[in-house]
Amino acid sequence: MIVKDIIDILDGEVICEGNLDQEIKTACGSDMMSDVLAFVKDQSVLLTGLMNPQVVRTAEMMDMACIVFVRGKEPDQSIISLAESRDITLIKTRYRMFTACGKLYAGGLSGGTAV
Repeated sequence: MIVKDIIDILDGEVICEGNLDQEIKTACGSDMMSDVLAFVKDQSVLLTGLMNPQVVRTAEMMDMACIVFVRGKEPDQSIISLAESRDITLIKTRYRMFTACGKLYAGGLSGGTAV
């Protein structure tokens, strides 16, 4: 799966465009960045409803290519600017986190393991 596939599956809107052809192997859905840092290994896309720059910093530290904001949330310009400078794609979807994760899983994306 590539980032473009995630956009299609989630009826997503691109807010900040990084590499839309980057391969995505796994996903993580969380609003707690400490959990992402502590438990997530080798993830490529982060689904979250959290709206602060720490989301982008966490994604960068974990080498994630893409962040999906769920529930139609719209990041402010500071988040967008940070993602642009880090070449991280930002997408928003109207779906709730559970539904968005389920759609990606049904589309073939793995969640990986926590440890």
